[in-house]
Amino acid sequence: MKTYSPKPRDIERRWYVLDASGAILGRLATQAASILRGKHKPIFAPHADTGGHVIVINAKEVTLSGGKENKKIAYHHSGYPGGLTETVYSRLLAKKPAFAVEKAIKGMLPHNRLGRQMASKLRVYAGADHRHEAQKPQALAAGEFPTWSGLPEGSRPEPVAAPKAQPAPKAPTAKPSTAKRTTAKAPTAASPAKKTTAKRSTAKTTAKCTTAKATAKRTTAKATTAKTTTVKSPAKKTTAKRSTKKET
Repeated sequence: MKTYSPKPRDIERRWYVLDASGAILGRLATQAASILRGKHKPIFAPHADTGGHVIVINAKEVTLSGGKENKKIAYHHSGYPGGLTETVYSRLLAKKPAFAVEKAIKGMLPHNRLGRQMASKLRVYAGADHRHEAQKPQALAAGEFPTWSGLPEGSRPEPVAAPKAQPAPKAPTAKPSTAKRTTAKAPTAASPAKKTTAKRSTAKTTAKCTTAKATAKRTTAKATTAKTTTVKSPAKKTTAKRSTKKET
């Protein structure tokens, strides 16, 4: 089984509203950060931004547990020597409640450009009003995560009937391919025929040469036999003469 990797066509971004009135800052931040990262989806991947948009309202009514209002300190440095400033959260929530909630949520996102891209989908408002009614956001209770099943509706594979009709167009395309193959093989079949005729002609010439040599050897053999017969004939004559002398 291959590992699934989310693609841009599989990502569907929805809008959600979180009410911070009476909520604890840490729990609210974890809920918002999980939705921004897309951890509530089955297609979640840590290297991709698969999350949705989050709207936080009533940020001024958020609370901290365990008496952290006077213990927890927010630090900020200007970048110059001696530019460090410390602010207690009770004072920060009174002056900049939206900044305090946004700071807590961004601290739970990846600290790189992927995390900055996720944080761009976050909107925090101190009051109960927001400007995103046109997106029709879904309201979520404290600690509630949206339900998600499978891939988005736009990228779900529909029952495909096209493969049944595919074999029909494939039939005409197969005919020209076979014709090309036959025409390509025709010149190749002719070339070896020429080579074989050339080989046969050379074989015939060699056969003729061998027959000529054999006939030459036969003629020389006949000539030698003729010489031998001419030499033997005088001997017979001498024997005949000798016999006549004895008779006389």
